[in-house]
Amino acid sequence: MTAATTPQPPPSTKEQAPRTPLAVFTTKWAGQMGITFAFILLWVAFLVLAPDTFGGDRIYKSFGQTMPQFGIIAMMLTMVIVAGDIDLSFPSVMGLGMVGFVWVWDATDIVLLGILAAIGVGAAAGLFNGLVITVVGLPSLVVTIGTQFLFRGLTLVLVGGSSFALATTRGDPAREVLVGKPFDIPMEFVWFLGITILAWVLLNRHRLGGNTYVIGDNAQTARLMGVPIRRTRIMLFVLTGMAAALAGMMLSLQVVNFYPNVGSGLLLPALAAVFVGGTSVFGGRGSVYGTFLGALMIGAIPAGIVASGLTDFWTQAIYGAIILIAISIHAVLQRRFQH
Repeated sequence: MTAATTPQPPPSTKEQAPRTPLAVFTTKWAGQMGITFAFILLWVAFLVLAPDTFGGDRIYKSFGQTMPQFGIIAMMLTMVIVAGDIDLSFPSVMGLGMVGFVWVWDATDIVLLGILAAIGVGAAAGLFNGLVITVVGLPSLVVTIGTQFLFRGLTLVLVGGSSFALATTRGDPAREVLVGKPFDIPMEFVWFLGITILAWVLLNRHRLGGNTYVIGDNAQTARLMGVPIRRTRIMLFVLTGMAAALAGMMLSLQVVNFYPNVGSGLLLPALAAVFVGGTSVFGGRGSVYGTFLGALMIGAIPAGIVASGLTDFWTQAIYGAIILIAISIHAVLQRRFQH
């Protein structure tokens, strides 16, 4: 008799081949590739449809003044959304921060104190959002919808619902530090670049960013790892409130007037910049680079529409179309290269 032999499994017909460096690179940067492709496509379209406008430098100087109004907020909002939260109250924080700026400036005639007061009000508003969300345990969507009305109502009450001119003129240091044009470069864009660098460092080179990604990816895992979830989430809302107050000052000083509804039209552009940039609405994934390009794209759309011969009524429709196209590109690339 022959000894029984142990049956061997048939050889696998599909052996997993080692991943090439190109595949590894594409998997890691799929989201950034998507927004880069969409950005180039949009700019080429504008250059073809409106070469006179987009071939000169005047349009870009205009972007440098208008786009940071929501781009600065979008940078900090990116981190909030990566953590799995959202903040819809920032347009109202822009107005509330300006109340602090005007009151302290008028009372002390010290510009720096007015700026610090506005940023402090923004930080306090963000802290309030963060505490209600994390301590009471309510969803950030619901809370910030409520505080959007609360903060706007407080602004209207504190100024009696009135608009008024700001006591500043061109050349005033108060105005120049935020909305001046040194070397013919808008200061708003300089601030935008500075906030972008700060957001990138916080998200990619600081413990706050590491905790943010872990919380957004899996809050239960973050809790088991000892990540300070509550403190991290509160800090992200505080940073967003400070950015909103800064943007509110820039917008008001540009027109040298204060309006209680300042920032009311910036909710959609800021959110669009974040989501077009590839940040996942479910949290755990996003990049400052993507939001940076997303802000440039969203900021260019109104001028590009008019320069291309369309009416500005098309703006919101094209906003929506670009958001859907960009998100679809991200999703396809993510599914294609994640394995």
